[in-house]
Amino acid sequence: MNKNEQLKKEQLLKALEKSLGIVSTACKNVGISRTTYYKYYADDKDFKRSVDDISELAIDCAESKLFELIKSGNITATIFYLKTKGKKRGYIEKQENSDNSNNITGIRLISDQKVVEDKNLKVEFV
Repeated sequence: MNKNEQLKKEQLLKALEKSLGIVSTACKNVGISRTTYYKYYADDKDFKRSVDDISELAIDCAESKLFELIKSGNITATIFYLKTKGKKRGYIEKQENSDNSNNITGIRLISDQKVVEDKNLKVEFV
């Protein structure tokens, strides 16, 4: 790897940190294409590891903000957290359809003819 490529990778990693892992923003700031970024990511294990670490830091940042909202009493943040992290404890969202008392999930139209006319249609509930 040449010095210019190494320098671009280092600049790109710094730009990724500043943009919290937003690839297009970092590439624009460094002056390289996204294609080049993905080539670096695929071909260089050390670069990939550094990028992955930056992505984890961005998630950590978002989680910190979420916890701040939860601590301040934000009910929406609390519900979001429980729906995503509290599933093992039963905090899941179920969709109920009270209009469908027969548990019908669809209708299949069946005909013995190639050309279907209304009088030949049969309805099967599945």
